[in-house]
Amino acid sequence: MATVNVRGGVPEQRQEESGASAGTIGASRALGLLLVITGAAGVLAGWVITIDKFKLLEDPHFQPGCSLNPVVSCGNIMKSEQAAVFGFPNPMLGLVTYGMVVAIGAGLLAGARYRGWFWLGLNAGMLFGVGFCTWLMYQSLYEINALCLWCCLAWTATLLMFWYVTSHNVRTGVLPAPAAVKGFFEEFTFALPVLHIGIIGMLILTRWWDFWTS
Repeated sequence: MATVNVRGGVPEQRQEESGASAGTIGASRALGLLLVITGAAGVLAGWVITIDKFKLLEDPHFQPGCSLNPVVSCGNIMKSEQAAVFGFPNPMLGLVTYGMVVAIGAGLLAGARYRGWFWLGLNAGMLFGVGFCTWLMYQSLYEINALCLWCCLAWTATLLMFWYVTSHNVRTGVLPAPAAVKGFFEEFTFALPVLHIGIIGMLILTRWWDFWTS
């Protein structure tokens, strides 16, 4: 009978995670659910932005619903060069990648187990996502000088899934780490996304401090 141990904010079923004999590694239902929820949030954000982008192409005077003021202005973000850095609207990439995360999370909820290389690939993809989101954050705050609420939702979802998948990989040995690091992830995984998102929130607050307080 599998025992459940609640650590790092995510209940872990050790029997699911110890897949050395079969060469595969499972994960808790909590991680699967987190991936489904964060992936769905990313899909939602990507879908809304993509639809608004099409409307903006049809009508240059179209104002997206999330364009609330000079700072929170999705329209300015969509019109920028950074919004199509790969030659097509960035949200279209999100529709594919976040959809894949939903599928992986659903697989975990159904009891799927993946090999170590799969977990590493998933972690690498999410690391790329965090790096890309960080670049977009910088562009949004200091180059475009506008903020998109749907983008903020996608950023938050990406950070959450990255840190919890990283925690899973460290704790199961997919990512080699000293015992102290494993112990930290077992107890304090939640602190990492909270700190990361908190720093971004502080940057947003200080960037437009005069606007928020006027």
